Amino acid sequence: MYQEVILQHYRTPKNFGPLSGATASGEESNPLCGDHIRVELKVSDGGVVEEVGFSGDGCAISVAATSLLTQKVKGRPVAEVEKISREDVFQLIGIPLSPARIKCGLTGFVALGRALHGEPSGSVSASEPVGSP
Repeated sequence: MYQEVILQHYRTPKNFGPLSGATASGEESNPLCGDHIRVELKVSDGGVVEEVGFSGDGCAISVAATSLLTQKVKGRPVAEVEKISREDVFQLIGIPLSPARIKCGLTGFVALGRALHGEPSGSVSASEPVGSP
């Protein structure tokens, strides 16, 4: 069942495409798999993620995980989004990932963290919550 969810999100990802008027963006690449994900956000003056979009190329795991993650953050306060952890992302994916695929599953997560911190090419640890510096 979870494998079908992954395939659906890979074939028709949610919130896929550039986001016009984005107020923040972040990118992450995974050279081992060839993934490159860019996450864009529109954050309201009140600190709510009003819109989210992502673009790029990646394997089924990275695209599906980012699609699922964008659904989770859309409409939520930034303070809540910053508390999302890598374990939360693994729960969204719903299937165990081999050590070689963990980076695939976290590519969008790291890009989201960079967008939140205004560090489009900065360094965010995939082992920390999105809000961690």
